[in-house]
Amino acid sequence: MHTDLIQSLGDELYDALKACRTVAPLTSRHEGITIEDAYAIQQRMMARRLQAGERVVGKKIGVTSAAVMNMLGVYQPDFGWLTDAMVYNEGEAIAASTLIQPKAEGEIAFVLKKSLKGPGVTAADVLAATEGVMACFEIVDSRIQDWKIKIQDTVADNASCGVFVLGDRLVDPRDVDLVTCGMVLEKNGEIVATGAGAAALGHPANAVAWLANTLGSHGIALEAGEVVLSGSLAIMVPVVAGDNLRVTIGGIGGCSVRFV
Repeated sequence: MHTDLIQSLGDELYDALKACRTVAPLTSRHEGITIEDAYAIQQRMMARRLQAGERVVGKKIGVTSAAVMNMLGVYQPDFGWLTDAMVYNEGEAIAASTLIQPKAEGEIAFVLKKSLKGPGVTAADVLAATEGVMACFEIVDSRIQDWKIKIQDTVADNASCGVFVLGDRLVDPRDVDLVTCGMVLEKNGEIVATGAGAAALGHPANAVAWLANTLGSHGIALEAGEVVLSGSLAIMVPVVAGDNLRVTIGGIGGCSVRFV
């Protein structure tokens, strides 16, 4: 794909983000778009955000659970970038009007104390480099109309990043079984999704290792101090103004968010 078109599509997605509107799927307009093209578009979109004053604070892994793969029809993981403009605190209100078509995912977030850079990063390396894990919400959002995405669309759109909320406890990953820990997601007091750590590529640390190795092939590291969202543990839950959500993960803690 020509550099001018990559820049144009990245600018289009950035403009859609700022205007809270959707665009037609990129794959419906450019049949030959590759995943490599999509990551180049993502980089252009993110460059615009950083030029506007945002700062990278971490990364996210998307499409790690079978539930989300089946919901979206996308069958491989992807990654995106987290910035300081995406961060909300435990229990804080999010204005639904600042998002387009948001959905909530319950996840395990890793806070790194050491940098990781592939190739060759293992799940054991991830755990050794982790200061702690916490329950979190990722509020995914798509600039692609009606979530009609293929893998290239979501990759180009920064892996459908919206915002994220970190929980109320930071737990040593050696003190919890990250495979069997159960997740319960409640919406307005009703349980709407359940899952377990194993939903994220068999073990959330596997997902982080995949990310470290994938980024490493591009010369990029997971840096000490960064937050890494390891992927949804269940289905994505649509949210609107007035919704109150809480996720609880066994042995780790909880996270709450409300939409106004």
